[in-house]
Parts: sequence; structure tokens; C-alpha cells
Amino acid sequence: MRMGFAVPQSGPWATPDNMRRVAARAEELGYHELWTFQRLLYPVGHPMGPTYRSAHDPLVTLAYLAGATSSIRLGVAVLNAYVQPAVLGKQLATLQTVSGGRLTAGIGLGWVPEEFEATGTSFAGRGRRGEEFVEVLRKVWTDETVEHQGEFYRIPPSYLDPKPSPPPPVLLGGTAEVALRRAGRLADGWVSSSKEDLSAIGPRIRLVRAAAEEAGRDPDALRFVCRGVTRINEGGGPDRRLLQGTPEQIRSDVAALAGAGVTDVFHDLNFAPDIVSADPKEAMRRAEEALEALAPPA
Repeated sequence: MRMGFAVPQSGPWATPDNMRRVAARAEELGYHELWTFQRLLYPVGHPMGPTYRSAHDPLVTLAYLAGATSSIRLGVAVLNAYVQPAVLGKQLATLQTVSGGRLTAGIGLGWVPEEFEATGTSFAGRGRRGEEFVEVLRKVWTDETVEHQGEFYRIPPSYLDPKPSPPPPVLLGGTAEVALRRAGRLADGWVSSSKEDLSAIGPRIRLVRAAAEEAGRDPDALRFVCRGVTRINEGGGPDRRLLQGTPEQIRSDVAALAGAGVTDVFHDLNFAPDIVSADPKEAMRRAEEALEALAPPA
């Protein structure tokens, strides 16, 4: 099991200094990866919750932290496919290069219609669009001459250099059966959402693995990344949510997730209401407590 930690990205505690402090301490403690997420805008009146009200751009955040760290990996879970993949492919290639090959690129279809409207992209056909999006990204990263004529995207014969070496792994998000099968067929792994029922994650992983096998791919080569909506508290009874409780309970939950097929867990305090609404100093105190208490074994 590889352990990760999400950097401060949402709300008052998400300051540059706090991002650097969390990143530096996570690297010192042996965490495998730092994680970010994307939210372009928050429609007025939408009930999506405080985490999404004010969120920094994930790629700019990771570029900043690439210069503040040296070995810990840098992940985004997830970027939504409502921008042009040639543009995003160039950005991700550059981030992979300046970070020394530490990037993990999570890609999602998107679920907020207003974000598609704001970026001039149709909300319809997101599944087909997402598959073509991944195809174009990989062409941008690997083909000497990039050319694409598809349903959604067009690239005339062009040089899109420099190439990232190696190309960043691509994880796909999604919860529907068709999304899970898509991850198994096309991606280097799957990443769960913040709303995932972690007690039922095993069947989802088995579905992704089965789709990979049906496509002639090695399911053992895939990563299965769990975003943990983690909260340290005094614990609870048998009905408590996984990754919410005492440090001992959370560590036990991580072991149970490994048994269900999860390869990576990252603790994301951005989705804890008592973090994003807290005084920034108190939020950081809790975050640093969690970093220490949940650190991977030496």
C-alpha cells in the first residue's frame, strides 16, 4: 500500500506557506505522493458544499510544489475533460519534465454543466469525448508527428515537443459501470471520488480488473487509488465511515482497503468541513497532527 496526502487547496488554510509545509513534511515522513483536485467554478446556489467554493488550480499548485520538493510524487485527481487535450497535454508534459518525472495525471469526465458552458464545451457525449481525450493526450506525449481527426478534436500534422520522459501515467475517475470498464480498457489505473462508499470499493476494483483482462491487458499493472475523506476524531462504533476515527482505526481501515485491492490511499483533509471552515492556524495544527499520526511505516 502506497500512502499519499492531499495538500491544502481549498478554503482559508490553502496558503502558499501551508502548501509548502505540508509538502515538505510529507516528503520527510516518507509519503509516496502529494495530491490535488480541480474545481473551476462554483455555480451560485449550487449545493456541492464548501470544499468547492474556493479552490486553487491544481496544476499551478503542483508546479509550485515541484520546486519545493525533490522526490515525492505529484498527483491530480482529477482534471476534467472540458479543455482542449492538446493544450492540457503540453501543460502536463512540461510539469512532468520540470518535476523530474513525478507526475500522475488523473482524468475525469466532469459533472458540473456550468463548467462546460464556461469553457465552451458541450456537456453531451462526455463518455465518448473522454475516451478520445485520453487518446489525444497519449499522441501528444509519444508521437513524433501528432495528427488527429476525431469526433471531438482535430490536430493538423504538427510537432508537439518536447516529449515527457516517461509519459505520465493516466488514471481515470468515475463510478458508473461504463466508467469503470473504460478505466480498465484504457487507463493506467482508477481513482475513486470523494463520495465513494469505501466499504463497497472491492467490487468496483474487480470490475476494472475484469475489463482490463477482457481487453488483453495485465490487471496487476494497474493502480487503484483511493481518495480518503479522512477525519481524525475520537472514534465510533461499527457504523462509522472508513478513514474517520482514531489514528489506530484509520490505519486498520487502510489495511482493509489493501485487502480489497486498493494500491494507494491518500488522506484528503480538504473534504473535512472542520478543516476548510476552520481558522487557518487551527486547520494546519490538525493537518500536521494527521500527517504525523498516519504516516507510512519507516
